[in-house]
Amino acid sequence: MKKPFHLMAKPTSFECNIDCDYCFYLEKERFFKAGKARPKKQEKSFIGMSDEVLRAYVKNYIAANEMMPSIEFAWQGGEPTMAGLDFFKQALKYQQKFANGKEITNALQTNGLLLNDEWCQFLAENKILVGLSIDGPEEMHDHYRVTKSGKGTFSRVMKAIECMKKHGVEFNTLTTLNERNIHHPLEVYNFLKEIGSTFMQFIPIVEQIQVDVENPMLIVPQLESKKELTPFSANGDLFGDFMIAIFDEWVRKDVGRIFVQAFDNALAAWAGEEPPLCIHRKECGQALVIERNGDVFSCDHYVYPEYRLGNVVDDKLPKMVEQKKQEKFGQHKARVGRICAACDWRFACNGGCPKHRVHPNPDGSMQNHLCDGYKKMFAHFDPYMKYMAHELMGQRPPATVMYVADQIASRVAAQKSFCD
Repeated sequence: MKKPFHLMAKPTSFECNIDCDYCFYLEKERFFKAGKARPKKQEKSFIGMSDEVLRAYVKNYIAANEMMPSIEFAWQGGEPTMAGLDFFKQALKYQQKFANGKEITNALQTNGLLLNDEWCQFLAENKILVGLSIDGPEEMHDHYRVTKSGKGTFSRVMKAIECMKKHGVEFNTLTTLNERNIHHPLEVYNFLKEIGSTFMQFIPIVEQIQVDVENPMLIVPQLESKKELTPFSANGDLFGDFMIAIFDEWVRKDVGRIFVQAFDNALAAWAGEEPPLCIHRKECGQALVIERNGDVFSCDHYVYPEYRLGNVVDDKLPKMVEQKKQEKFGQHKARVGRICAACDWRFACNGGCPKHRVHPNPDGSMQNHLCDGYKKMFAHFDPYMKYMAHELMGQRPPATVMYVADQIASRVAAQKSFCD
């Protein structure tokens, strides 16, 4: 392989035991309801990846990354735990069989509803990192994260957290930002700290839906269709305010103790490295997804027929990843318009995720819906990130920024007052 790549698995595809309005994956039912991987004699309740596909995925993914000393398997959905505990036990058996001396790790993104003592014991014993989806305190979480019958799931998620703590399962949190919780940054942040999250991801929802069609679906900007932003999409300016409010709390109290993905990513950029998060890299294309039927797609957010690269049962992963189609997909991200190219924060942002580029510019390029928020938050981060990057270069812990954060804020305020 020319470059290492990551292949996230969707072992249950669109199948989920809750019904979030903002979920971009539930609609995949129209593509994958009939998967070739379903065994002919399997009972109707079977919804997971077949043993044939699972074996091919594990074996080929390890072999394709032969130069990597360790390999992470990431399981997501839909809701991956609906594949059943036996499925994951078999996955680990295949990993051990084909590891060939490599270190194998696993991460599971879940809504937590099925986690019980048996699940948590398995997760703890096998050191599987759990990413728990939770959108904040009860009223915020239950606004969208509801069961098929419309009941809130907050209390069941809290039980899952207690069960994970009981068994010593390592977990972090993923919080989507929508028009409901984006107005309450500190309430969300402090709640996540209270439940024991020490690593947080905040994912702003930006989705477009088809209009003037009989059965509308969420869609990416590159696909030809008349579309509009969904009402639950995050406002770009408010997204910036949300992250700034959390940053101001974090930079004074929690550096080195609480890890926020967006802040870690920004620090890497200010330290002169390319941001590790795919949405802020110059190019993408190295984070692919495999569906339960074995089909491999360019990206988790581009699981559409146009972006299918092949099938893991029939095709070699290196061939799929290195084909021209995928290369062009990754390079497309680097083609930004004049506004992005001239932006002071290009080094940290690189135009953001192509899926979020939904607003046309005069030069024919597309602007990221979150652009105003990115500009606002990166400008606010700048003096603190410069200090932390300087500390890193001097081999000192960046957490020392907490002792000077107020001084930095006062200096910035004085400079702003002078300029005004």
